[in-house]
Amino acid sequence: MRNKNLFVISMLVLPWLTIPFIEKKTIKRFLPGTIMTSIYLVIEGIHAEKKKWWRFNYKIKPNVIGELPLILGPFFVGSIWILKYTFGKFKLYFILNIIIDSFFTYLFIPLMEKTHYVTLVKLSKFKLSI
Repeated sequence: MRNKNLFVISMLVLPWLTIPFIEKKTIKRFLPGTIMTSIYLVIEGIHAEKKKWWRFNYKIKPNVIGELPLILGPFFVGSIWILKYTFGKFKLYFILNIIIDSFFTYLFIPLMEKTHYVTLVKLSKFKLSI
């Protein structure tokens, strides 16, 4: 359990250490889009829990979805970085998203499964990447 706690805390905190390298103006500009993306991911997580697409074995509190550290950490901060470097360049945004989603699905998900943080139940890695 200690390793899982360390994994979850580092997953939540480490991305935020990159925020000082982003200008305040850039953060203000892309914060609404990032918040909307995060809200969408929370809704998707609630829906996925009901449909049993995946199961998060880590509970922060009984009524809090298990992927919240993932959403508030790498997805939130990563969205700001991606929007910063791809704004106005849809092709680059699309390609970068495919690369990052593939990295997440095929490299990060197995790591999270190994630490028993998440288990894909009714969703294959291919379907998750789509």
